[in-house]
Amino acid sequence: MPKLFEYNGWKFYFYSREGMPLEPPHVHVRKDRSEAKIWLTPVVRVASDRRVDPRTLKMLLAIVIERRDEFEERWHEFFS
Repeated sequence: MPKLFEYNGWKFYFYSREGMPLEPPHVHVRKDRSEAKIWLTPVVRVASDRRVDPRTLKMLLAIVIERRDEFEERWHEFFS
């Protein structure tokens, strides 16, 4: 489970075994019992979330948008 980034206890990561066929690039974000899955392409958007309030989800999306290129590059490096 490669960790990409951490912010205020929120861990941004992807799973090393994402299934076959491989899903499009995305990150998982988790803190305590709250989590979200966020697609990186074609546009950054929430795929799913559990126990994440709307304000926090908006903040997480902003972080992913800001770091999208970095996260996508790391995704392709890992899975190529």
